[in-house]
Amino acid sequence: MYGDKMKVYSRDREYPEEYREVLKELGEIIDPVTGGDILDSGVVAGLEVKEDTLKIWLNFESYAEYNIIGNSAIAYSRIIGNIMERFALVKFANVYVYDLRNNVIGKFEKKE
Repeated sequence: MYGDKMKVYSRDREYPEEYREVLKELGEIIDPVTGGDILDSGVVAGLEVKEDTLKIWLNFESYAEYNIIGNSAIAYSRIIGNIMERFALVKFANVYVYDLRNNVIGKFEKKE
């Protein structure tokens, strides 16, 4: 589960229906730094949708930018919180949010 390779997100790619539903929802999450949605602002770097699991890679490095730049840290915390609120248990039993170094920065796993 951890250490997965990032599945690169590209706006120009044609995605299956299960991805399109997730992308539509992600398009409603606002990036507090740019004021645009997280897809247009380039925050989403990777995406994987499988049955009951969603994995999203965000375009930052948690151990560098996240810890040094206060406003970005708050913005990314809000984005991660929004992702969890919209997808964890509502649409997926397992949700993982990664940084560019493949570190888990947000995790929800439904207990059986």
